[in-house]
Amino acid sequence: MSKENRNKQIPTMKANKYAKGLFNWTFLTIVVVGLVLVNIVSSFLYKRFDMTVDQRYSLAQGTIDFLSDTTNLRSRVVLTIYLDGNMPSEMKHFRNAIEDKLKEFREYAGDKIEFQFKDPNIGTETEQNDLHQKLYRQGKGLIPMELMYQKDGSQSQIMLWPGAIINFEGEDRNAVQFMPGTPAGRPYQMDGITEMIQNSLNNLEYILLSSIRRATQLNRQKIGFLQGHGELSEPQTIRARTLIAPYFGTTDVTINGRLDALEGIDGLIIAGPKVPLPEKDLFIIDQFLLKGGRLVCLLDALDLPEDSLKTKGMTHTTRRSTGLEKMLFDYGLKLNDNFVIDARCAPIVTPFAKQSLLPWFFHILATPTSHPIARNLEPVSLKYANEIQFVEDDRYRLSPILTSSTNSTVTGMAPLVSLGMPLNYGSNPELVPNPEDESNKRCLAALSEGKYVSHFKNRIIEDYTNNPASVFLAEGIKESKVMLIGNSSFIQNSYDSMPNKTTGVMMYRPIEINELRMDPALTELKIPMFFGNQEFFQNMIDYVMGENSVVDIRSKQIDIHELDNKKIQENAGFYKLLNMTLPSILVLIFAYIMSFIRRKKYSY
Repeated sequence: MSKENRNKQIPTMKANKYAKGLFNWTFLTIVVVGLVLVNIVSSFLYKRFDMTVDQRYSLAQGTIDFLSDTTNLRSRVVLTIYLDGNMPSEMKHFRNAIEDKLKEFREYAGDKIEFQFKDPNIGTETEQNDLHQKLYRQGKGLIPMELMYQKDGSQSQIMLWPGAIINFEGEDRNAVQFMPGTPAGRPYQMDGITEMIQNSLNNLEYILLSSIRRATQLNRQKIGFLQGHGELSEPQTIRARTLIAPYFGTTDVTINGRLDALEGIDGLIIAGPKVPLPEKDLFIIDQFLLKGGRLVCLLDALDLPEDSLKTKGMTHTTRRSTGLEKMLFDYGLKLNDNFVIDARCAPIVTPFAKQSLLPWFFHILATPTSHPIARNLEPVSLKYANEIQFVEDDRYRLSPILTSSTNSTVTGMAPLVSLGMPLNYGSNPELVPNPEDESNKRCLAALSEGKYVSHFKNRIIEDYTNNPASVFLAEGIKESKVMLIGNSSFIQNSYDSMPNKTTGVMMYRPIEINELRMDPALTELKIPMFFGNQEFFQNMIDYVMGENSVVDIRSKQIDIHELDNKKIQENAGFYKLLNMTLPSILVLIFAYIMSFIRRKKYSY
């Protein structure tokens, strides 16, 4: 190439180089500006996509409905979460999960929900102590958690306050405990709370929504526990009442033939009456239902003297008639005076037998159905449960809620019950010829919904027709719900009593073991068996009373897939080698590609 041509190409090359440089800097500027804009926009908008099969990172429909309804959040809800500052990485992950969940809440509630994180362990010692006392409120507020963990090769201890205070309409309404506290001087070890953290993460949506619901509740519906016919007393149901007390007003109700006895009551629970109800009481309950009241019946069709069974090894049963059975029949639900027996059952302690533990077919571990009341619950413990059948009626929606397993059947009417029954079936009992057949399932709890026709239609007596105050309704004017469980004791608790030192009035408290989740006799023998009675009762009351916002959350299934230890052992070496070599190989490949591009770009 001549010198003249080379001199002509130099300006052209400089121009091309300048153009390439301008393009590169322009492109870089656009990328940087774009990234800055994306970060600015993302700081104001929150959106994530849930790609999991069980939708564990998505809000339940009940949560969305509650947060979107402006009547629920009349004013701004402010949550102050006291979980921040210097803490182990696991707890920081939990703290971030709370923030993410609240950001999702704000997607639907807007500025009606505000939250802030505070470190309760900053400031002077006096300031910290004052704040801690304010949070603790003599055990009525947040409970602190002491935690031991490894830091910089040495063991450290920290006090955390894993909870929040909810302020609504300028008032601190309630405290939210995300994780259980610890007794003083008995700290948790970090290695031992992994499962606790996972459970809290799974329940986070329910904990937050139920706490917000409690803080913003304007008018609480009132639920009456019927008394006067031998029903379970207040001390016997104190644990169940405590579960629903934050959301519903509870009171004892005695009718005694008074037409206004159920005025101001939205729901009525009848738990285990032992004597027949007078016709007038039944009439008042019937009319209460037709006006839109909600009814929950926990009934025993048979009397079984369990003391005689334990001392003699067998006992007879007798029929128990309360009059409710006939009325419920007209609402589409039939209670049979038999027992359901099921191979899926809890054991019974029999000290005098060769085997101290026998499978007790009468203590059923009821199988939850797909209905929101029971979906994804632990088995519900039902002792001596009666079968429920449906009376087909197009006017009512009838749904099974709890059933027995496919390996189950029923006894005869008013049967003889013997502790020797399990010995007749061997170690793998088959109670029916085809124990896998779905048709063997028996209904143990059922729901009826609709506008009801009065049980007293065409048979009302003169005491009611001649009384102008009765205002008899032959058919329902509002939709209502009736729940029937063929067992009255599934919410019953044992209790202690002690006199109040000031007033001398007796006070009652349930025993330490939560009988809605565990059996005391099996717990003493260290047999791990957990029941879903507590969650089932809460779901049942919420659904029947129309408070469905938290039912969807409780029944939400999050699958925690266990690792296959056998595969881990077999393939551990391969994956370790892959983790060590793959990054280096990728770096070398990337370096070769870049070198090749540079040679092609700058070579003549």
